[in-house]
Amino acid sequence: MKISDILDETLVVNNLPGQTKEEIINALVEVVSKSSKVLDKEKVRTAIFDREKIMSTGVGNGFAIPHGKTDAVSDIVAAFCVTAEPINYQSLDDKPVRLVFLLVGKDNLIGPHIKLLSRISRLMNKEEFRNKLLETKSSREIIDTFKLEEANYSEM
Repeated sequence: MKISDILDETLVVNNLPGQTKEEIINALVEVVSKSSKVLDKEKVRTAIFDREKIMSTGVGNGFAIPHGKTDAVSDIVAAFCVTAEPINYQSLDDKPVRLVFLLVGKDNLIGPHIKLLSRISRLMNKEEFRNKLLETKSSREIIDTFKLEEANYSEM
Protein backbone atom coordinates (compact mmCIF):
# COMPACT_ATOMS: atom_id res chain seq x y z
CA MET A 1 0.00 0.00 0.00
CA LYS A 2 1.33 3.39 -1.00
CA ILE A 3 0.93 6.51 1.10
CA SER A 4 -0.60 8.27 -1.89
CA ASP A 5 -3.23 5.50 -2.07
CA ILE A 6 -4.69 6.50 1.31
CA LEU A 7 -4.58 10.27 0.80
CA ASP A 8 -6.85 12.40 -1.33
CA GLU A 9 -7.40 16.16 -1.50
CA THR A 10 -10.07 16.06 1.22
CA LEU A 11 -7.52 14.54 3.63
CA VAL A 12 -4.67 16.97 2.96
CA VAL A 13 -4.48 20.54 4.24
CA ASN A 14 -1.91 23.17 3.38
CA ASN A 15 -1.36 26.06 5.84
CA LEU A 16 -3.40 24.47 8.63
CA PRO A 17 -3.90 27.08 11.38
CA GLY A 18 -3.14 26.18 14.97
CA GLN A 19 -0.86 27.25 17.79
CA THR A 20 -0.42 24.00 19.72
CA LYS A 21 0.11 20.31 19.17
CA GLU A 22 -3.39 19.65 20.54
CA GLU A 23 -5.01 22.12 18.13
CA ILE A 24 -3.22 20.57 15.15
CA ILE A 25 -4.10 16.99 16.15
CA ASN A 26 -7.74 17.97 16.79
CA ALA A 27 -7.90 19.71 13.40
CA LEU A 28 -6.48 16.62 11.66
CA VAL A 29 -8.99 14.37 13.46
CA GLU A 30 -11.71 16.61 12.03
CA VAL A 31 -10.15 16.29 8.57
CA VAL A 32 -9.79 12.51 8.75
CA SER A 33 -13.35 12.14 10.03
CA LYS A 34 -14.55 13.18 6.55
CA SER A 35 -13.50 9.70 5.40
CA SER A 36 -16.22 7.08 5.22
CA LYS A 37 -13.68 4.73 6.87
CA VAL A 38 -14.07 6.62 10.17
CA LEU A 39 -16.90 5.09 12.18
CA ASP A 40 -16.46 7.08 15.41
CA LYS A 41 -14.54 10.36 15.37
CA GLU A 42 -14.26 10.63 19.16
CA LYS A 43 -12.80 7.13 19.49
CA VAL A 44 -10.24 8.08 16.83
CA ARG A 45 -9.40 11.24 18.78
CA THR A 46 -8.99 9.22 21.99
CA ALA A 47 -6.74 6.64 20.28
CA ILE A 48 -4.46 9.37 18.92
CA PHE A 49 -4.18 11.27 22.21
CA ASP A 50 -3.72 8.04 24.22
CA ARG A 51 -0.75 7.16 21.99
CA GLU A 52 0.61 10.70 22.33
CA LYS A 53 0.60 10.34 26.14
CA ILE A 54 3.02 7.40 25.87
CA MET A 55 5.62 9.42 23.96
CA SER A 56 5.56 12.43 21.66
CA THR A 57 5.12 11.54 18.02
CA GLY A 58 7.20 14.57 17.04
CA VAL A 59 10.02 12.53 15.55
CA GLY A 60 12.32 15.41 14.59
CA ASN A 61 13.34 17.45 11.57
CA GLY A 62 10.09 19.42 11.69
CA PHE A 63 7.91 16.33 11.30
CA ALA A 64 5.35 14.55 13.50
CA ILE A 65 3.33 11.40 12.95
CA PRO A 66 0.49 11.17 15.45
CA HIS A 67 -1.00 7.70 15.14
CA GLY A 68 -3.10 5.09 16.83
CA LYS A 69 -5.07 1.89 16.39
CA THR A 70 -8.78 1.57 17.08
CA ASP A 71 -11.92 -0.32 16.12
CA ALA A 72 -13.42 3.09 15.24
CA VAL A 73 -12.18 2.79 11.63
CA SER A 74 -13.08 0.22 8.99
CA ASP A 75 -9.64 0.42 7.35
CA ILE A 76 -6.41 2.39 7.57
CA VAL A 77 -7.05 6.11 7.16
CA ALA A 78 -4.74 9.12 7.16
CA ALA A 79 -4.58 12.88 6.93
CA PHE A 80 -1.62 15.16 6.26
CA CYS A 81 -0.98 18.84 6.79
CA VAL A 82 1.59 21.55 6.48
CA THR A 83 0.95 23.90 9.39
CA ALA A 84 0.65 27.63 8.79
CA GLU A 85 3.26 28.31 11.48
CA PRO A 86 5.90 26.21 13.24
CA ILE A 87 4.34 24.40 16.23
CA ASN A 88 6.01 23.44 19.50
CA TYR A 89 5.31 19.71 19.43
CA GLN A 90 7.59 18.47 22.20
CA SER A 91 9.59 16.75 19.45
CA LEU A 92 12.45 14.40 20.19
CA ASP A 93 14.88 17.02 18.82
CA ASP A 94 13.05 19.94 20.51
CA LYS A 95 12.56 21.62 17.11
CA PRO A 96 9.19 22.99 15.97
CA VAL A 97 7.01 21.01 13.58
CA ARG A 98 5.32 22.02 10.31
CA LEU A 99 4.68 18.64 8.68
CA VAL A 100 2.14 16.37 10.39
CA PHE A 101 0.95 12.99 9.14
CA LEU A 102 -1.93 11.49 11.13
CA LEU A 103 -2.37 7.74 10.69
CA VAL A 104 -5.17 5.63 12.16
CA GLY A 105 -5.13 1.88 11.80
CA LYS A 106 -7.76 -0.73 12.51
CA ASP A 107 -7.00 -2.80 15.62
CA ASN A 108 -6.56 -6.03 13.66
CA LEU A 109 -4.48 -4.52 10.82
CA ILE A 110 -1.25 -4.14 12.78
CA GLY A 111 1.12 -5.27 9.99
CA PRO A 112 -0.08 -2.78 7.35
CA HIS A 113 -0.17 -0.02 10.01
CA ILE A 114 3.46 -0.62 10.96
CA LYS A 115 4.54 -0.85 7.30
CA LEU A 116 2.90 2.50 6.55
CA LEU A 117 4.52 4.12 9.60
CA SER A 118 7.86 2.85 8.33
CA ARG A 119 7.28 4.13 4.78
CA ILE A 120 6.17 7.53 6.01
CA SER A 121 9.22 7.79 8.26
CA ARG A 122 11.55 6.75 5.44
CA LEU A 123 10.17 9.42 3.12
CA MET A 124 10.14 12.11 5.78
CA ASN A 125 13.77 11.44 6.69
CA LYS A 126 14.74 12.99 3.36
CA GLU A 127 15.40 16.70 3.79
CA GLU A 128 14.84 17.45 0.10
CA PHE A 129 11.39 15.80 0.25
CA ARG A 130 10.42 17.71 3.42
CA ASN A 131 11.49 20.96 1.77
CA LYS A 132 9.38 20.20 -1.31
CA LEU A 133 6.33 19.65 0.91
CA LEU A 134 6.94 22.96 2.68
CA GLU A 135 7.02 24.75 -0.69
CA THR A 136 3.71 23.34 -1.96
CA LYS A 137 0.78 25.64 -2.54
CA SER A 138 -2.17 23.22 -2.58
CA SER A 139 -3.45 19.85 -1.42
CA ARG A 140 -3.12 18.56 -4.97
CA GLU A 141 0.55 19.57 -5.06
CA ILE A 142 1.16 17.78 -1.76
CA ILE A 143 -0.37 14.54 -3.09
CA ASP A 144 1.59 14.86 -6.34
CA THR A 145 4.79 15.35 -4.30
CA PHE A 146 4.08 12.14 -2.36
CA LYS A 147 3.35 10.23 -5.60
CA LEU A 148 6.53 11.46 -7.26
CA GLU A 149 8.67 10.55 -4.24
CA GLU A 150 7.03 7.12 -3.87
CA ALA A 151 7.75 6.39 -7.54
CA ASN A 152 11.44 6.44 -6.59
CA TYR A 153 10.91 3.48 -4.25
CA SER A 154 10.22 0.25 -6.10
CA GLU A 155 9.52 -1.62 -2.84
CA MET A 156 6.73 0.80 -1.96
